[in-house]
Amino acid sequence: MKPKNTLSAEAVPNEHRARLLQAMAQVASEQGLAATSIAAVVAEAGVSKRTFYEHFADKDACFLELYRAASASALRTLRGAVQPERPWQDQVEQALGAYLAHLAAGPQLIRLLFVEIHHLGAPGAAVRREVMQQLADYMLETLNAQDEVLTPTMAVAAVGGIHELVLQAIERGEAAQLQRLTPSVAAVVRQLAGAGAEPVRTKNGPPKRAV
Repeated sequence: MKPKNTLSAEAVPNEHRARLLQAMAQVASEQGLAATSIAAVVAEAGVSKRTFYEHFADKDACFLELYRAASASALRTLRGAVQPERPWQDQVEQALGAYLAHLAAGPQLIRLLFVEIHHLGAPGAAVRREVMQQLADYMLETLNAQDEVLTPTMAVAAVGGIHELVLQAIERGEAAQLQRLTPSVAAVVRQLAGAGAEPVRTKNGPPKRAV
């Protein structure tokens, strides 16, 4: 069974590059990244090895780009689910539920990405931090649109907590049921929004502590 497509033309505009990333997702989901060969990826994509090396330095570089592209697709889903007219507490529940549902729609791929990224050493850690920072930045942008309820440190902590809960669910074999985590991850964000040592300052009034 092929992993559900969680990428889009917007995420990967180059046709050959997109085909290679989809092939990497397919082959690595079936065989594991360690057993995946470039020969298998190009055969699945229907391109030559020369084409592969025009886009990626090696197999790990292709996988890391797949991780970035899949994460960007999930973040677009999160952005699309935000309802700015609603209180931020409600936005958290709605948007994170959509984000988790997006991940759960491709359980094989999400299992591959969340587990294998930890096996790629420093390059994998760097890309994982990059993706997590993008999510933290968006969380700050969204939740602090009216009042500053979340600090940058707490945003990173929230994203780290969400990713760890997702990884634990994947390890339990529950990758297709990630949406069940919605109440828990929303609670994490709400708690951390009020966890700063100092009251946060609102844009339209005196300092207050977020609740």
